[in-house]
Amino acid sequence: MLRRNFLQAILLVFQLCLLPVGAEAAGRVFVDSAGRSVQLPEHVGRVLAAGPPASVLLYTLAPDKMVGWVREPSAAEKEYLAEPYRDLPAHGRLTGKGNTANIEMVMAQKPDLIIDVGTIDATYASLADKVQEQTGIPYVLIDGTFAHTPQTLRTVGDLLGVTDRGEELARYAENVMNDLNTKLAAIPQDKRPRVYYGRGPKGLETGLAGSINTEVLEAAGAVNVADTAGKGGLANVSVEQVLAWNPDVVLTLDSGFQAEVGKDPSWAGVNAVKNGRIYRAPTLPFGWFDSPPGINRLIGVPWLTSVLYPGGTSPDLRATTKTFYKLFYHVDLNDGQLDTLLAGASAKP
Repeated sequence: MLRRNFLQAILLVFQLCLLPVGAEAAGRVFVDSAGRSVQLPEHVGRVLAAGPPASVLLYTLAPDKMVGWVREPSAAEKEYLAEPYRDLPAHGRLTGKGNTANIEMVMAQKPDLIIDVGTIDATYASLADKVQEQTGIPYVLIDGTFAHTPQTLRTVGDLLGVTDRGEELARYAENVMNDLNTKLAAIPQDKRPRVYYGRGPKGLETGLAGSINTEVLEAAGAVNVADTAGKGGLANVSVEQVLAWNPDVVLTLDSGFQAEVGKDPSWAGVNAVKNGRIYRAPTLPFGWFDSPPGINRLIGVPWLTSVLYPGGTSPDLRATTKTFYKLFYHVDLNDGQLDTLLAGASAKP
């Protein structure tokens, strides 16, 4: 019996020696939105965002855990971000267009966790596996579709150890969506506008059917005229194509395009231009409609319904904005900031 116990003890010591470094500090296994099982550390204190939607989500839920921004906020954006987070360093992006980060950068930040939020497909899963293998840092993928916003907030809140915060924001998101659905239930299909979303200084980039960049438009019950061009992400189009679609409303994030499109004779035949229905979504510190396509789009819902369905009852946008920015962005807006934010947005004040 003594011999057997001695041999079992030796075997246990041998097995412990074979454990990977850091395994004793491992926490739970998290199954991400791509179905990947990721071993989390016992404590998540430093988190690196792989792209802009993840950066917004981290700032909203747990700014103290951010290692930095994907890109440095502009001076104008910093006015709408809380200290000291506005001055965190920029570390670049791992995913999407213009990725600027690399493995050396990731290692230098010493994060406990890497998180990406947005579209989930094989390409993103492969990148996550590769980075995780090369760095040894857990890398999770979170579904960032607009319809799943409450679930995203709860999931990541729990993931980061801020469950109560995640629940609070998820309930706010559910109220926004419930209010939207109630409003849409009273609007017949034939009263819902046909809309073109024009990105960039010339307004000639748009989101096709299924694009994460136009999700809020579709959630608001409008018809995305670019759906007829096929399914996909962002695509470049011509003025002739927009004329053929002849939308009732044009949405943009670009103030220059909004100011110039009404003077451009090549756009003169578009109904939206004829009727002056060119609306620009606010963009500080993050876009209300897109850019990035993250949880920042929640505040865009009351604005969007006010411009798509004028004449109906709408919430006080100034009061709604102040509440949202305090709750999500940790800032108390003054009247001057509200004036700047909403200038040219063509929404009800």
